[in-house]
Amino acid sequence: MEVVVDAYDASERATGWFAYLEDKLDFPFAARCSERRAISPLLVGDEVEVLSLAPAEECSHEMFVMIRWEHGGLGVPLAQLEPNGASADTEVAVADWRYWLAQGYEF
Repeated sequence: MEVVVDAYDASERATGWFAYLEDKLDFPFAARCSERRAISPLLVGDEVEVLSLAPAEECSHEMFVMIRWEHGGLGVPLAQLEPNGASADTEVAVADWRYWLAQGYEF
């Protein structure tokens, strides 16, 4: 909740989460797909390399990250990924995001 403590609306919550993740995630890092999403081509078990956060304008409703993909980068929901051997800060930040969503919070 510290990430969104001073946020008064959806836009401020999105900005708070984006800034927190931008500060804590150490790119690049390996991750594994842990859940199927209709908006993503990843299958459970797929291994990917996470290159960066998606542009801020793409993260106004959900946090997306850019992964290495066939002909360039592809944005996928951060919530469907679990870091694999990433730094402690990255592991904690992704776990924080997944926990926040699991509690039913949204922007």
